[in-house]
Amino acid sequence: GLWNDDQAAAWTRIVDFIHASTDAKLAIQLAHAGRKGSTKKSWEGDNQPLPSGGWQTLAPSPEPWDLSHPLPREMTRADMDQVRDDFVAATKRALTCGFDMVELHCAHGYLLSSFITPVSNKRTDAFGGSLENRLRFPLEVFSAMRAVWPADKPMSVRLSATDWVGEDGVTPDETVKIAEAFKAAGADLIDVSAGQTTPAARPVYGRMFQTPFSDQVRNTLGCATMAVGNIYEPDHVNSILAAGRADLVALARPHLADPNWTLRAAAELKYRGAKVPLQYKAGFQQLARNLERAAEMGELKV
Repeated sequence: GLWNDDQAAAWTRIVDFIHASTDAKLAIQLAHAGRKGSTKKSWEGDNQPLPSGGWQTLAPSPEPWDLSHPLPREMTRADMDQVRDDFVAATKRALTCGFDMVELHCAHGYLLSSFITPVSNKRTDAFGGSLENRLRFPLEVFSAMRAVWPADKPMSVRLSATDWVGEDGVTPDETVKIAEAFKAAGADLIDVSAGQTTPAARPVYGRMFQTPFSDQVRNTLGCATMAVGNIYEPDHVNSILAAGRADLVALARPHLADPNWTLRAAAELKYRGAKVPLQYKAGFQQLARNLERAAEMGELKV
């Protein structure tokens, strides 16, 4: 997290070390869990409510994630002011820590996402109903963050391009309008994900299954996008970029499974310009040689 100064001090040590040791750039994603909060760690029970010691969750409407979750409290204007100010404070800390980019999480059914989608936003005031109203608070938060984040540092927003419930929720076409609004508010990059906004979702999975949404946003609006979702092979990444379907590609689970995924991909593609930490260079070089030899052996006619 980044909601207090002790966390900021810990992040600063990490950011400073990485900047001093590598050419890598670091981004931090800021989020509020909303009605999906007060749950166990993902590895203890994914999206499972805490049996004890939980807290009162907040949401645009008193609609629980599902019947196993506690009833969230409908946010008041004072709640919105507090949440907005907390996001701004976290953004300022991110700047102090030295992060190169900040992303606002408005996807996957968390607080700001639950304002955007009609499946969870049942308000009848200025923050519910029409798309303009449902976007009002998320855009307010984004604009407040953008005001304290330097213009020469990129800022992105993550969106769920579809709720996977048809016309009853956010659709890909509506997401183009949502992305356009964030672009106008100063977003440099639209991180295009999908779903996880309602248990009623019926997603269609497959490799690179969310990339078409990035493609649509990028090539309709002419804005930079990031593709994400079941992208796990180097050829997936290269094909997405080469086809102009995204400007960046996010790979999370592949790096959890193999922290050296990117270096391994460089070796497989015979790219020798990868920035390898000196302490790991011998291993990278051996991997590259072994892959080349394996390819040569595969071409032998026996």
